Amino acid sequence: MQKQNHSHFKPERSWCLVISLVGLLGGALFISLFLKTSNNLIGCNNNKAQEKFLVDNPQQLLLDAILHYATSRVIPQQNINEIRISFDVLKNRTPCNFLVFGLGHDSQMWASFNSRGNTLFLEEDPKWVETILKDAPFLHAETVKYRTMLSEADELVEHFHKEPDCSAKKSFIRGNHGCKLALDMLSDEVYNKEWDLIMIDAPRGYFAEAPGRMAAIYSAAVMARNRKGKGVTHVFLHDVERKVEKIYAELFLCRKYLVKGVGRLWHFEIPPSSNVGDSFC
Repeated sequence: MQKQNHSHFKPERSWCLVISLVGLLGGALFISLFLKTSNNLIGCNNNKAQEKFLVDNPQQLLLDAILHYATSRVIPQQNINEIRISFDVLKNRTPCNFLVFGLGHDSQMWASFNSRGNTLFLEEDPKWVETILKDAPFLHAETVKYRTMLSEADELVEHFHKEPDCSAKKSFIRGNHGCKLALDMLSDEVYNKEWDLIMIDAPRGYFAEAPGRMAAIYSAAVMARNRKGKGVTHVFLHDVERKVEKIYAELFLCRKYLVKGVGRLWHFEIPPSSNVGDSFC
């Protein structure tokens, strides 16, 4: 979900992906029309503007997304097989709480898959947020200022092992200033909700000064472990062919919780810490 000028989209790809996306969105619209969602809406507390839009016009978001992808020359960074992994989970979980690290032209797709739920996007670049919301003002997005750099990835692994506040036994991120991997600057909405699905496709992680995804991966693992509700937390990590993503996934998301991998995407199902003890893996 990086910005367009950083390989966010690849226009040279076949239009087959656009056609497939329209098919997926059409399927989501069909499901949304017939699912009995009234009971499931309890617990999905959207912000007022988004809630009014979705409750009054839940299918409009889907229709806008279909129109967008049917007429756009840009296509998502994830391929159709990678997208389908998250889509298949959302079919069974929507309406739900869906946290997405990254904001881009594919955000309408993710929001439409969860049109009656709460989808929140976390993006590092405030100018990019303005650019995307200019065309899709109904998306719910927040700007995040990271305190890490990709060049610190190895050092941060050592920091994790030495810093008590990073331990799985403590497992907290709100107000956790001692652990550099904890995203301690997020809004109350992020901390107060239990996220059923978490997609990690940002922040940027392909040059030394970029924030890297170390903190996003660690914090997603902590959120999943702190779950009080029923079931697991589904965590999707993109770009796993890269060294840092792979190392941090093994360290915090855990190979034993990996249920599926397609292309550059891994899907984890992480149980709450009450079921697995005082270590991440």
